[in-house]
Amino acid sequence: MFAIRCLISQLHLVQRSHSGKLLINQCSIMRELMKSVSVEKKLLIHSNSFSRMAKLINGKQIAKQIREELRQQVEEWMKEGHRQPQLTAILIGEDPASQTYVKNKMKAAAEVGINSTTMNLSETISEAELLDVIEKLNADDQVDGILVQLPLPSHIHERTICNAVSCDKDVDGFNEKNVGRLCLDMNTLIPCTPLGVQELLKRTGIETFGRNAVVVGRSKNVGMPISMLLHADGRNDTEAMDATVTICHRFTPPEELARFCRSADIIVSATGVPGLIRADMVKPGACIIDVGITRIKDEITGKTRLVGDVDFEEVQKVAGHITPVPGGVGPMTVAMLMKNTIIAAKNLQMKRQSTK
Repeated sequence: MFAIRCLISQLHLVQRSHSGKLLINQCSIMRELMKSVSVEKKLLIHSNSFSRMAKLINGKQIAKQIREELRQQVEEWMKEGHRQPQLTAILIGEDPASQTYVKNKMKAAAEVGINSTTMNLSETISEAELLDVIEKLNADDQVDGILVQLPLPSHIHERTICNAVSCDKDVDGFNEKNVGRLCLDMNTLIPCTPLGVQELLKRTGIETFGRNAVVVGRSKNVGMPISMLLHADGRNDTEAMDATVTICHRFTPPEELARFCRSADIIVSATGVPGLIRADMVKPGACIIDVGITRIKDEITGKTRLVGDVDFEEVQKVAGHITPVPGGVGPMTVAMLMKNTIIAAKNLQMKRQSTK
């Protein structure tokens, strides 16, 4: 703006000079004035676009709202004469992270009004013994939801265990039949983290219809089902989101990953690679959903902290919406587990009544 004011002052001086030189000098100064206006306008637009911080998607707050809605559903369910929904968690070994996750899930269950039980099993349990435990829970009419906390000990095959949980009680949505139904856009129990991402987008009012979305990560429990929910037809059972989806993964060349991300209106990253998504990879105004979570050690303080896949401090200067880590997708995963447990309880009750 200072440069423009100087040129205007020169213009006024020329107007007071000899008339013979007026037209030439005035035209010259006007051209310089227009150039300065154009440059400073671009700088102003650039500055404004990057000085506005992204709107924070508060998963913790949204999850709290959902838990309250679910609590009301449970109260209505019990007023109709039904018992409390029952969730049973199987925790194998003494991994501190797994213990914390299960504890948080049981706390959420109590808040919603779901009765919960945790079965603590030894890390040395055999696969056959674990399958026997699951089979008994499958047959127990007092149990509506079964949760097997992952990861499992190395001597136990994860896919075998996930498939052993009854489809009707598979509140994690990991049984291959439930996964297949999701891929066919049919009514099913949907994995909790992908369902939480879908709910975040919808409740935040992020437009997905026909928009470009990039999912970074192709895991069968997170990346793949998120991609399915983003691209499938919203008119069908999963009430999906009609986006155009690109799936990237560890074999996507870095330059191609950046190119895909720059064209995306929505980026969902679920890799567990800290700082993978940088500001120069993000389209201005895009929505960033950070599913990744990694515990790192702060070089200055020596303390550990949780971080996501996204360079949060820099990306929030470019994006339109962004989830934090922690406090973004994590609380939504737990809330969706509660939702699935209530759905399972209602479906099982209907099935029991239909067989009488």
